[in-house]
Amino acid sequence: MIALFVFIIFGLVFKDDMNDYLSAQMQELTTPDIAKESGTMIDSLYNYETNGLSYEITFLEFGAMNCSVCKRMQKVMEDIRIKYPKRINVVFLNVMDPGNQKLMNFYGISTIPTQVLLNVEGKQYYRHMGYISTIELEKVIQ
Repeated sequence: MIALFVFIIFGLVFKDDMNDYLSAQMQELTTPDIAKESGTMIDSLYNYETNGLSYEITFLEFGAMNCSVCKRMQKVMEDIRIKYPKRINVVFLNVMDPGNQKLMNFYGISTIPTQVLLNVEGKQYYRHMGYISTIELEKVIQ
């Protein structure tokens, strides 16, 4: 019982470190070809300086339809869409869709939900794992 308690406490204390480690491991598994292909795709879709779209930020939400925390994030995504329709491009990426696996590896997604914010050039400038409220996300956006 004591060992289980220590294990649980250890997991809670080092949760972020473990997620960072797993994310780094996933990114290391990304082959150079997949990294190049993903980078090209991200650049064409989310580099608004070159593709002519008027957004300033991309909000990538990695999640799943059957995840309870991901369902809570749907409200946050909708709030951001409504408040910043011309400024922020909100994109949901279902991790269960095989077509999104390359991007998951590229960004090292090891936990869902994970939010990734990209600047106007399509470069990541913020990352969060788990639920984040609209208010907290707006602080990052500002």
